[in-house]
Amino acid sequence: MSERRSEPAERGEAGVNPDKMPRTERGRRTLQKLLDAAAAEFGERGFHDASISAITRRAGTALGSFYTYFDSKEEIFQALVRYMSEQLRDHVTPLVQAAPDEIGAERVGLESFLGFVREHKEIYRIIDEAEFVDYASYRRHYETTVERIRQRLEAGAARGDIRADAGEVHAWAIAGMNVFLGMRYGLWDESADIADVADVANDLLANGLKKRD
Repeated sequence: MSERRSEPAERGEAGVNPDKMPRTERGRRTLQKLLDAAAAEFGERGFHDASISAITRRAGTALGSFYTYFDSKEEIFQALVRYMSEQLRDHVTPLVQAAPDEIGAERVGLESFLGFVREHKEIYRIIDEAEFVDYASYRRHYETTVERIRQRLEAGAARGDIRADAGEVHAWAIAGMNVFLGMRYGLWDESADIADVADVANDLLANGLKKRD
């Protein structure tokens, strides 16, 4: 059985220790290069085979720059999970907020998620490995994702867009559907039209599996 780490210390933007957050634009660019390089390194090689030196080579930065922001490989991995979760949130949120109603919001949310996965396939390997490398980050990723869905459902119910009892269980069900559709049509198969996939899933969400007349 793998050891599951305790809850990490509170982190700032992109999961970086607040004491190590860059104060300049140049520093912020360097930090982003390191995180993007870490995403590529962990995504291709996995946590255990990845190395700090390989991350800095990919980033085109000096090894010393790494330690300006992170103390270890574990720490940048932890920050990367938060960073990728925030990237996904920032990609999806403006689109769902512009939707005309809650059913439409869930449709565009899924479609934009599928598009994100196709552009960032490494997210699945990184999040899956987080279960064993840093369980607190793994759990936080899914809990914060579901909480955003739950809040959307609650707002949609208050507007009268959807059933009044929509809540946490419904939010977890939607998240589970999205995760597996992302795996099938974002990660494994790029031939499908993601708009069509989102239409089918959204019809299921809106109308269920009841036989139609």
